[in-house]
Amino acid sequence: MSGQPLTSPTALVALLPEADAVVGRWRDELDPSARRGMPSHITVLYPWIPLDQLTGHDEADLAALVSAVPSFAVSLNDIQRFPQTLWLDPYPADPFVRLTMAVQQRWPDYEPYSGRFAAIVPHLSIGDAVDPDALGHVVADVAPRLPIEAKVTHLHLMAIDAEGRWQQYAGYALG
Repeated sequence: MSGQPLTSPTALVALLPEADAVVGRWRDELDPSARRGMPSHITVLYPWIPLDQLTGHDEADLAALVSAVPSFAVSLNDIQRFPQTLWLDPYPADPFVRLTMAVQQRWPDYEPYSGRFAAIVPHLSIGDAVDPDALGHVVADVAPRLPIEAKVTHLHLMAIDAEGRWQQYAGYALG
């Protein structure tokens, strides 16, 4: 990738392209990160190491950590709300929580969402920085199309390029 602002934090995510057919258009309209190129995903850790600080040793450690976790099936069954976010609830959520905890244990300087939240709540955002209670039309469109079934086989390192768009930098295979 060319022209990346090296000091931007990265994100470790599980991409779920299976969700795009159901929520892609809503994410494009309602989620600022989607408008900046972030695909449908569940965040494992954000923020993470900026590219200019990421070493080969970090990448090798991440690859080893991720390869020790078996790939797993996930089902997005329910629509949930945070105060400013409409999101899909993955089942099971535990593999995402365990991945987050393992990565954070290895890199303790990087807390999920900079420590803003007390609990790790894996989720796939449909709309962010919105009033989820005003999105009944989105719920009415998405709910009948659930569940969304997916398989998580990789953890992806996403970085922001010079144009401020999210790009995939690397992928790490689960075991």
